[in-house]
Amino acid sequence: MKLSNRARQPRRVLFLQTQAELAGAQEISRLLGQELSRRQLTGVPEYETHHLFLYRKTDGCDHFPNIHFAAPRRPQSLGECLAFARNFFSIVRKIKPDTMLTFQHYGNVLGALVGRAMGIPYIVANQVSSPATVNRFVGLADRILGTLGFYDVITVNSHATWNYFQSYARSYRKRLVHIPHGFAQKTTSLSKEKARDCFDLPKDVTIMGTVARLHPLKRIDLAISTLPHVPNLHLAIAGQGPHRECLEALAQTLGVADRVHFAGEVNPEQIGTFLACLDVFAFPTAAETFGLAAVEAAQAGVPVIANDLPVLREVLQVERSACALFVDAENTDKFVSCIELLLADKALYDRLSASGRELAERYSLNLMVSEYTKIIIKSNAEKGAPRRSSAFKTSR
Repeated sequence: MKLSNRARQPRRVLFLQTQAELAGAQEISRLLGQELSRRQLTGVPEYETHHLFLYRKTDGCDHFPNIHFAAPRRPQSLGECLAFARNFFSIVRKIKPDTMLTFQHYGNVLGALVGRAMGIPYIVANQVSSPATVNRFVGLADRILGTLGFYDVITVNSHATWNYFQSYARSYRKRLVHIPHGFAQKTTSLSKEKARDCFDLPKDVTIMGTVARLHPLKRIDLAISTLPHVPNLHLAIAGQGPHRECLEALAQTLGVADRVHFAGEVNPEQIGTFLACLDVFAFPTAAETFGLAAVEAAQAGVPVIANDLPVLREVLQVERSACALFVDAENTDKFVSCIELLLADKALYDRLSASGRELAERYSLNLMVSEYTKIIIKSNAEKGAPRRSSAFKTSR
């Protein structure tokens, strides 16, 4: 007997994570939530999606639909921690998710503990934090929880990340599923001149740019350090974070402050416009699990110079051919040589620009959503998740 549209209710999916400036995990969860929410079955939405952040850091995610923050800022005092815990449990209790997708190390660990305590039927942990960024005690907790089965599925977004977990217990490894990131194409119809107007960038100069959280791990200081060696080269930085003052001080010390432009945190819908401003994209990061920002830049046709990491060589290739230049970013002379080579060799520039655009097919948004949908459908089949009426009537 078929259920009527009135009786059929959408499955609830909760995305849980910490908020970080321009983090790739936020973009992936936003896209997943957006695409799942659009799916309908005989005129009725299949999924009701919610985004829960542990605490609010910036306004960069305020436009997400059905967004919740357990705390207005990072809890410091005992009272703030207690208020955070109370709000966190209250929000999850009201949503009553059928499936919880957790992201980043704190989101994974906290989500597993709270989710199991509250009887959430299915928990999918997404390993999108580079091991270099994970507190060792949190990493140990993740290892124990995964081994004991607190996670039903553990996704990884690259073979490099998959390989990292091969030393874990078999009960952890058997839950691993490889789902490469998909992305919405970051392109614009604006000319370079019009795009630069949007960010108040100079029009008659060569601009190298990057999109990243302003954090020491991203090593934007290495990009700034190339400027004294490449006259007339400017650097545009999209992102914000705790390292901004240090980067500004470095630019002053090197005498290139007038050639470093901080665009602040840029909404995902505007990233395409920012990329259209650039002649070269720099990605000197120390560690990644995927490197979504570099992939988006390459797909937009901006040639990429990336730090020589195995994971970046893996994702920045098409049919086993590199669509970026790789360099030891700590070696300023080599970094500068790559910039000069790319700007001087038009054939190389055009080849990297063209091959980078082909990444759109390799990292299809539809394919990523399809793989996650399979996991969610399987979860409901295995756990028999109930259908319930909506708990939240508004998006905030």
